[in-house]
Amino acid sequence: MISGNLIRLLALATLVLLLVSPDLFSGFFSLFTKNNQPAIYNQGSLLDITLNHLAIVAAATLASTVVAVGLAIIVTRPFGAEFLPLSRSLANVGQTFPPVAVLALAVPMLGFGTAPTLVALFLYGLLPIFENTLTGLTNLPPTVTDAAKGMGMTGWQRLVKVELPLALPVILAGIRLSVVISLATATIGSTVAARTLGEVIIAGLLSSNTAFVLQGGLIVGVLAVLIYDALAALERFLMARTGQLGRAAA
Repeated sequence: MISGNLIRLLALATLVLLLVSPDLFSGFFSLFTKNNQPAIYNQGSLLDITLNHLAIVAAATLASTVVAVGLAIIVTRPFGAEFLPLSRSLANVGQTFPPVAVLALAVPMLGFGTAPTLVALFLYGLLPIFENTLTGLTNLPPTVTDAAKGMGMTGWQRLVKVELPLALPVILAGIRLSVVISLATATIGSTVAARTLGEVIIAGLLSSNTAFVLQGGLIVGVLAVLIYDALAALERFLMARTGQLGRAAA
C-alpha cells in the first residue's frame, strides 16, 4: 500500500513538474526527436492545454451525471417505471454513435471549437452513469428501505436521506468510468479545433515528432490513472462510511 501511494505521489509530482517546467525534461524527450526537431511542445503551454482539457471533461461529466442520475431516479419511481426502455435507449445513444460521428454531426450546427466536443463527451458518458445509478437504486437492502418506510418517511425523504446515500458508491463507480473514458476521448476534440491534449498528439503526428506524441499521450495516461485511483479511493471511503465495505468483502 505504501509503495503504491509512493508511486502515485511520484507520478503526480512528475506530471506537475512536466506541466510547469517542461524544459526540465527536454533531455529525455530529445531522445525521441530527429533532425533537430523541438523536444518540448512549442505551440502553446502544456499547462494551459491540460487545464482546458480537464475543464472540458469536467463540464461534460457534470452534465452527464445530472441527466443520467435524474433519468435513473425517475424510472425507479412508480410513476416513471414505464419510461425505463426509453431512458435506456437515450443513454445508449452515445455508445451507439462513435464520438467522431457525433462531432461530424455537431460541427455544422455548433461550429468548430469546444461545443461539439462537449456534446460528444456528454453523450458518451451517459450510459455508465445511468446503468450504475439504476443498479444502485434497485439493489438497496430491503431491510433498510422497509425501516425508512416504517419511520414514516415520504418518498422524497427516502430518496434523499436513504436511497441516494446508499447508492452513491455505485453511482461514483459509473462516474469514474465515464471520466476515464472522457479523458481519452476528449483528445479527438482537437480535430474540430477544441483546445485539448489531442493538439499536442496531432502536432506530433503531422510533423513526425514522436516527442510531441509521447508528451500528449503520457499526460493523458497519467491523468487517467491518478483520477481513476482517486475516485476509487473515494468510492471505498463512502462504502466504509455506509457500512457496505464489510458486506462487499463478505
